[in-house]
Amino acid sequence: MANDHICTPRSIRDAFDSPPSFYEPLITFAYCAARTRQIRLMTGLVVLPLREPVLLAKQLTTLDHCCNGRLIVGVGHGAYRDEFEAVLPRLRRASRANLMDEGVEALHLLLSEPRATFEGLHYAFEDVELYPKAKQRKLPMFIGGNTERAIRRAARHGDGWLPASLSPQQMDSGKARLVHYAEEVGRDPAELSVATQLVVCMGRTQQEAEERFKASQVYQEWTTVGLSGVALSDFLSANLIGTADEVCQRVSVLEEAGVDHLAGLIFLGRDVDEVLDQMDQFGESVIRVFPEPTPRAAYH
Repeated sequence: MANDHICTPRSIRDAFDSPPSFYEPLITFAYCAARTRQIRLMTGLVVLPLREPVLLAKQLTTLDHCCNGRLIVGVGHGAYRDEFEAVLPRLRRASRANLMDEGVEALHLLLSEPRATFEGLHYAFEDVELYPKAKQRKLPMFIGGNTERAIRRAARHGDGWLPASLSPQQMDSGKARLVHYAEEVGRDPAELSVATQLVVCMGRTQQEAEERFKASQVYQEWTTVGLSGVALSDFLSANLIGTADEVCQRVSVLEEAGVDHLAGLIFLGRDVDEVLDQMDQFGESVIRVFPEPTPRAAYH
């Protein structure tokens, strides 16, 4: 799963002595597609307000053919308002939520209709015949965001909802609303997935895991961007931060709340070796505890 940055957000720029490298995710996945056979590739998330929908649709369908139908699309409005304003200063006063609504609807038309026409406040195209369509029967699209508007957007146009760092109780409540909104627009809620994006930080004890988390760059980012109005204790309990047994218990609770994908897991470490070690621990201690899921029909 690949995140999407066109340029360096201000808070990250201020935290590093030299600029970090953000590689463009779709080109990166084209590289990965040629060197893999089974692993699925998911954008998590493409910042849709920074993308022109027709070109993005062409890139996504092409990539799905390059990876033989292993692409999952995740779209969101992006965490960093300053990045949006830096790239598109003439849209500084625009609502990213409105751009998301238009962009998702436009993508839905381009990916599904033989010929697509769209007229919105920000995007417009006329009689676009975009082929080939995706390799998959239907290119799965997850809609990111924790807001009510994001849930409605996922219910209307998405194949799944992908919030970040919500508690099991919030996930359960959000899924109930997703089901309600899907039924309102005549969609079968059983066709919609519920995923979640979480931080993973494992330790021999809960204290060790929490200390490792607080020493990470991710913690610094969340304190400036993501923890606004959220108590640290709530953030720790909502994410997969703890011993192997504690992490397994939290995954079980999320599963009971209706989560069927753990997408966009952010493994913490001070360097690459520590990140790989966290991934190894998660694979050995958590993934093997849960049965292999049945692939969803929409993905083939």
